[in-house]
Amino acid sequence: MRYRITFAKTDHMRYTGHLDLHRTWERTVRRARLPLAYSQGFNPRPKINLAAALPLGFTSNCEMVEIWLNGDPSPSEVISRLEEAAPPGIEITQVEMVNPQSPKLPNLIQSAVYEVTLLESVPDLTIRINDIYNSQSILRDRRGKEYDLRPLIEEISPSAESKSGFNLQLASRPGATGRPEEVLAVLGIPIYNARVQRSGLILRPVEG
Repeated sequence: MRYRITFAKTDHMRYTGHLDLHRTWERTVRRARLPLAYSQGFNPRPKINLAAALPLGFTSNCEMVEIWLNGDPSPSEVISRLEEAAPPGIEITQVEMVNPQSPKLPNLIQSAVYEVTLLESVPDLTIRINDIYNSQSILRDRRGKEYDLRPLIEEISPSAESKSGFNLQLASRPGATGRPEEVLAVLGIPIYNARVQRSGLILRPVEG
């Protein structure tokens, strides 16, 4: 059976990278004594899929991971065991069973929402945001390759949580992922002047 787990990645885990987080989940499921399923073939792998990589230094209250288990323990049993086994920095918020035949979780992510809290005021922030909206393209360089950031920025809106911040909704699809630190750079905001938390993952609808 396939289970989708929603969890928070808090300050204790903010500098844990994507691959290490995957290993953490493997250890957590084993520590919880849940019957983790493995892939077939010469080199079996644990059947665990994280939704989308979170940049180092960011926190989140909406991360998702899917695991496959042999057998069908109830979601309440799964969440109870995982809560006991999870390390500091991972807080389980929801467990649900999903259709084993539906697309893999990373392929379902459509957009991601981030809350940006500024540690110091930024002059003319509204003007800078409007400049982004009015731009036809925003060419950036990532790992030696030029790309256009503008179509990856879906929305920038005032934060309901903080007067000194704003929300970003960025595309988060395979091959088309907007990164909040790139938007901050375009706005002229040093990364050390902002705390960034992922607050939402938007999934595309699945037919059937």
